[in-house]
Amino acid sequence: MSKKSKVEEMEAELNDSSIAENPEVNNEDSAKEEISVEDQLREELTKEKDKFLRLFAEFENFKKRTSKERMDLFKTAGQEVMVSLLPVLDDFDRALKELSKSEDKEMFKGVELISNKFKETLKGKGLEQIEVGAGDAFDAEIHDAITQIPAPDKKLKGKIIDVVEKGFKLGDRIIRHPKVVVGN
Repeated sequence: MSKKSKVEEMEAELNDSSIAENPEVNNEDSAKEEISVEDQLREELTKEKDKFLRLFAEFENFKKRTSKERMDLFKTAGQEVMVSLLPVLDDFDRALKELSKSEDKEMFKGVELISNKFKETLKGKGLEQIEVGAGDAFDAEIHDAITQIPAPDKKLKGKIIDVVEKGFKLGDRIIRHPKVVVGN
């Protein structure tokens, strides 16, 4: 063996014996390892808590969204039926208009009673008539302009002149826009 290798061997033995003789050095190293393991576990726990909170919040949002969608569905579940009954409502109005011209007041009263009962039943299910009258301002969001005619008065420019067909809402949703004639 060379002198260098013997020296290196002796230094290694000294280092090993000094570590064995000095237990504080060993404890510090192991304590550092334990602390780092504890820190790692704390970090992992924090990450898992964060994931859990995010997942819980996402689930709560999902519950709220589906609950709202379900409520909207219940509110407008009969929309197709209501839309199909609107022409019947229009026919009642036309019949009452014609019967009011006739001499037979008993028939008029009978049809009027049936019409009112029908309207009240539909109103009880959430159907509302959109109130529109001549002279009201035209709103493209609500009204459906079927034609424009020259305004008979300057005040009626851009205003509703006549209502051709009534509009209806079911809850907050418009299911049929009122068809109107607008002055220009």
